[in-house]
Amino acid sequence: MRTAAVIGTGLIGTSAALALTRRGISVHLEDADQDAARTAASLGAGTTEPADGPVDLAVIAVPPALVGKVLADCQRRGLARCYTDVASVKAGPRGEISALGLDTVRYIGSHPMAGRERSGPLAATADLFEGRPWVLTPTADTDTETLNAALELVALCGAMPIVMDAADHDRAVALVSHAPQLLSSLVAARLEHAEETAVRLSGQGVRDVTRIAASNPAMWIDILSANAGVVADVLDDLAADLAETVTALRALQAADENTRRAGAAGIEAVMRRGNTGQARIPGKHGAPPTRYETVTVVLGDQPGELGRLFGEVGALGVNIEDVTIEHSTGQQVGHVQLAVAPAMARALAAGLRERGWVVRE
Repeated sequence: MRTAAVIGTGLIGTSAALALTRRGISVHLEDADQDAARTAASLGAGTTEPADGPVDLAVIAVPPALVGKVLADCQRRGLARCYTDVASVKAGPRGEISALGLDTVRYIGSHPMAGRERSGPLAATADLFEGRPWVLTPTADTDTETLNAALELVALCGAMPIVMDAADHDRAVALVSHAPQLLSSLVAARLEHAEETAVRLSGQGVRDVTRIAASNPAMWIDILSANAGVVADVLDDLAADLAETVTALRALQAADENTRRAGAAGIEAVMRRGNTGQARIPGKHGAPPTRYETVTVVLGDQPGELGRLFGEVGALGVNIEDVTIEHSTGQQVGHVQLAVAPAMARALAAGLRERGWVVRE
């Protein structure tokens, strides 16, 4: 691949363009919002000048409802030899593309499983897709050249290709992306009118659960509108589980001991199911999940403290597998939770204490 076009310079489109230009690909940017296209170009994502002839691949980075219309325009203009879209829903756009009678030989649906709470070109980064799954949804019509162009795009962006059927993809993202987004928003919405004293007690747990609630509602309406029925099915199942959990919680307050036992069993069952489900989430580099020990260090709010901590952990010969920072309410300190191999946890804690760090038990 030597040339590409990116139509739609939001977070995903601009990030793909940045990744491609970094690898020496000549990228031509288009957007209905000329300011967004110019902003992306100013970031080094490519040029807003039209290509002299057909580019090798056009990446259509628009909401699902617009994919068919934009693809039709691109094919009419002969913009590219091959086409892909990066919308987060696949079955709906594919159906529209077929209904419009567009060329499906030179088109393949795709979806990079990456994103941020922020949107727009200014939120884009060239490494957004590094190590992330990128789903491709070829059909019997898709020719080899188009599939290879999409695979090259995925490789140039540093992602991992996964081939799926479009409908299977939509069911999967409803479960692991779309429903969690709504659940995060629902939990965060409970804080809207909560007492200030309650909100000030927020710790890392509620921060983790509500992080993606900061996402752009307009963007998510586009996504959910294209996958509404499947997401509703997931939420129906969750609603049934929630109703059973509420019943179990009420039972914990009952005067009858057998009823309380039944309530406790219900809560334990749902939490154990959660343990099992959470353990299935892939771990580091997509490998099976690994259990780590957490070493919690109290960190002062001074410049360079986090870098100094990481440097001393490295000097102790310990690899940090994951890190979480929890800021203390009303104090200029935070708690840094270092996830490390279990065999290294005790030695790391002791070594940091010797160097003057406060390590929580």
